[in-house]
Amino acid sequence: MAVAAFLIFVPLIGMITLNLPFGFLKRLAFAYAMTMAACQAALAIFLPLPLWNRVLTPFFGLETLPLAVDRLSIVLLLTVAIVMLAALPVGCFTERNASRKFEFICLTILAATGMNGIAMVHDLFSLYVFTEVCAVSFCVLIALTRDRLGLEGGFKYLVLSAIASVIMLTAIALLLMTTGSTSFATVHAMLVGNSSALPRVAVAAFVVGLCIKGGVVPFHGWLPDAYTAAPAGVSVLMAGIATKATGVYTLIRLFVSVLGRTQQLQYVLLFLGTITIVLGAMAAFGQRDFKRMLAYSSISQMGYIVLSLGAGSALGIAGAVFHLFNHAIFKSQLFVNAAAVEEQTGTRNMDVMGGLSARMPVTGATSVVAFLSTAGVPPLAGFWSKLIVIVAVWGSGNRAYAVVALLASLLTCAYFLSVQRRVFFGPLAEQFKDIREVRLPFLIPEIVLSLITIGMGVFFPRVLNSFILPIQSILG
Repeated sequence: MAVAAFLIFVPLIGMITLNLPFGFLKRLAFAYAMTMAACQAALAIFLPLPLWNRVLTPFFGLETLPLAVDRLSIVLLLTVAIVMLAALPVGCFTERNASRKFEFICLTILAATGMNGIAMVHDLFSLYVFTEVCAVSFCVLIALTRDRLGLEGGFKYLVLSAIASVIMLTAIALLLMTTGSTSFATVHAMLVGNSSALPRVAVAAFVVGLCIKGGVVPFHGWLPDAYTAAPAGVSVLMAGIATKATGVYTLIRLFVSVLGRTQQLQYVLLFLGTITIVLGAMAAFGQRDFKRMLAYSSISQMGYIVLSLGAGSALGIAGAVFHLFNHAIFKSQLFVNAAAVEEQTGTRNMDVMGGLSARMPVTGATSVVAFLSTAGVPPLAGFWSKLIVIVAVWGSGNRAYAVVALLASLLTCAYFLSVQRRVFFGPLAEQFKDIREVRLPFLIPEIVLSLITIGMGVFFPRVLNSFILPIQSILG
């Protein structure tokens, strides 16, 4: 079995073991999940790339699984691990019911299994299977508290996910009929060397299904409701990595390995990315609910990833992957902050807040870091990834799109300044004069995620050479 396969089978076997009828195992669930995520992060950072694909020992034929790890895979594996390490403490601390807490941990492990599979597979059917693993996990996680909003958000996601599944399965059937295989290499060869429209229609349908599951515009209608209704830890997990793994990451992977950089596709991506940026930012302006505002902001930021991909260059792809990572970090940070504010104040309505930084200084300060990074203010990480995106789009000759992306950053800065004023700045609201700073399960993720954002920005030259430029190797 290759080293890569351990990141699928170890979480899966661990989750099954935790559910055996022995009471002490459930008490180990949190420690197991955190250890698993920490080990995955360490492997992604320190294990040399050639060792990922080395077969260590035969294991019931599993060495033949279509798994392969490249630089793009490692970025997603690292991001999944970091977001898990932030979401698990928040989710377990805010959930008082022991049974639901255990369910949250198990479903998070299952979702991580699916996302790890998405990172490493190289055929469309396996990609579909692991996407379904994620979809089932997130559907239950959204409705975990079984309240009205949670059930409504979970139901919307379930219906749209089922539609996407039908579309994707139909696409796979068409590809099997025309190519006899669903491997990335075979489908790519068919698209390049065959003028038949059927394979192209099938691949386009598959991409549409992935976009629905990932909440990519114009299929994003379920996303604000799901992010808002989900429990705190689930919101961190979904906003941080879930929709990126099943949406924009898969789009990057298919663009690189299957679709190819055609001019028509680039025009579509440039248009969709720009519309996503602008509409998401404009929708965020009118929100009163803290988490709902962050949900629309998340949609807007995913537009930058799609826009960079539309540049069609090696720099554009590197910029898309770098912004995917940065977005995962600062958006997880913001949802942790939102959970902390809700935990202490009992509300998400920003209109009744104000001056919370006086009582919650760490939460207020880390929110400023994440907001500024989101808006692309130097020298934070978000500035550099947005700069690469804009330079890549400008260099591709699509200067109007680059200008819109730049102006949209000012729009982002404006609505985040409004949020900071309404939530953290100004006079302290009378009803919140006795609140305190949150406890360690919130503070540690807030501080660590902020340090990553600051570090990736301040040490950008080193990041450029060791993290960004090697991504271009996925183009072969």
